[in-house]
Amino acid sequence: MVYMTGAEAFIKSLEKEKVDIIFGLSGGAILPICDAFNDSDIRFVLARHEQGAAHMADGYARASGRIGVCLATSGPGATNLVTGIATANIDSSPVVAFTGQVPRDMIGRDAFQEVDIIGVSASITKYNIQVRRPKEIPRAVKAAFHISNTGRKGSVLVDIPKDVQTLSEELDFPEKVSFKGYRFFEEPDPRELDWAATLLARAQKPMIMAGGGVIASNASSELLKLAEFMMAPVATTLMGKGAIPSDHPLYAGGCGMHGTCEANSLIGEADVLLVVGARFSDRTTGSIQEFSTNSKIIHIDIDRSEIDKNVETVTRVVGDAKLALNGILKRLEKVRRTGSPESPWLKRMKEFREQYAMSESKDNPHFKAPSVVKTLRKFLPRNAIVTTEVGQCQMWAALYFDTYAPRTFLTSGGLGTMGWGFPAAIGAKAARPDVTVVDIAGDGSFGMTENSLATSVEEDLPVIVLILNNRMLGMVAQWQRLFYGRRYIAAKLGKTPDFVKLAEAYGAVGFQPGNTVELEKAIKEAVDSEVTTVIDVPIDPEENVFPMVPPGRGLKDFLVEA
Repeated sequence: MVYMTGAEAFIKSLEKEKVDIIFGLSGGAILPICDAFNDSDIRFVLARHEQGAAHMADGYARASGRIGVCLATSGPGATNLVTGIATANIDSSPVVAFTGQVPRDMIGRDAFQEVDIIGVSASITKYNIQVRRPKEIPRAVKAAFHISNTGRKGSVLVDIPKDVQTLSEELDFPEKVSFKGYRFFEEPDPRELDWAATLLARAQKPMIMAGGGVIASNASSELLKLAEFMMAPVATTLMGKGAIPSDHPLYAGGCGMHGTCEANSLIGEADVLLVVGARFSDRTTGSIQEFSTNSKIIHIDIDRSEIDKNVETVTRVVGDAKLALNGILKRLEKVRRTGSPESPWLKRMKEFREQYAMSESKDNPHFKAPSVVKTLRKFLPRNAIVTTEVGQCQMWAALYFDTYAPRTFLTSGGLGTMGWGFPAAIGAKAARPDVTVVDIAGDGSFGMTENSLATSVEEDLPVIVLILNNRMLGMVAQWQRLFYGRRYIAAKLGKTPDFVKLAEAYGAVGFQPGNTVELEKAIKEAVDSEVTTVIDVPIDPEENVFPMVPPGRGLKDFLVEA
């Protein structure tokens, strides 16, 4: 037992969890905690908005595989975290958020900057708790880190009243915590592995759909081994991009609303579809009634509640993706020969790829977004990390930016949070300072969190922002063009701001290339630079992202042009 204040106990608890960095803003209800950081080696990265702090913690977690940590004061500070922790939770990213609260005797009295953040965050966190005594802090922190990063990962919030931070009490630091009712199954049931292997052994047209769970469990190597053994094409969900290298011959591309034609077509023809660490979201499946109707579906997921929630499966494997894939492969090796690279099924993939090869028109005065994304890829190191904003820029990045390793393509999937990419890039840079980090942005999305330029510059966390600038809320405008008779409303952003001048105002570097040569020069200078750089690339406001599956339609009903 040791005697210390709640604030000191909080810092000590973080140190015991080996936290090296925290993202946040100071404020009245956390001043005791902020003061205690003066006696710690934990780096405090000062964000300019609490939402940005949460996104930075999320980007840190996704790039590193470690828990991202953020801190905010009570009231509006806590509520400003909500979008960030909701984003992390729905994408199964391990983020722990700490909030200050008014003193205990003021709770429920509508005190200054009081909000019931436990009630507010209940539906968007995996777990939340308010501590009531200093002695409860070590266990609450240990519990938060344990729950956030086990089973299906997610966000956790711990609320700490101000007087609990200043009071002193005898306390100890538990080495382990456990909870009644909190169970997760990492080890798959051998019978479920047997059933899955039996189905795959009989498959003539096997297909794998890899989701974010493959990356979360570090199972990319096992995924590749199984795919190569069966010679099965692999499609990835948006969250699974990077689970298999983009240049691998078995990679069919992303699937879903803006998936590749070959991936969506193959999913429709597969006789057995193995889905790993994905939750069958509507953006992945299109019409659920029409999703892969010819397939016997096997679902591997660590979260039992996802099984048969959206799509009915033939069999399931509940458990860690890495263990499940390894167990299935061992069983298949005993009963099935290695697949042939000359199989009719792989020839079918080649046919789809050739049939729907996209050609780019040259008769346009604007930069074409796919060409810009490909040019960026050409001048980036192979291990560069790319984050994305949300909207058209996100889909162009998913379609045209080649990714070669897990944790190098980071995006907001389930919540589709505009403004996520830039602060997430800063968090990724904090996690991997040795790696080039780029945010592929749209002008609308970047505008939501551009104040993070101050954090990037002042905290010496230089990243590159490449803006595909159509002066529109691009995806909104695309839907209004295609489905609302071009009746634009609340989509045109106008001529402001000047992103080059904006970057320079924050102490960053800005470019606005006028041609491909200038674009290439700007990218090369940005990669070689140690200063945050914004590259503002004007693109056609009428340009659409294709392929696209219209809402309510099946994956086979994709559009390749308007």
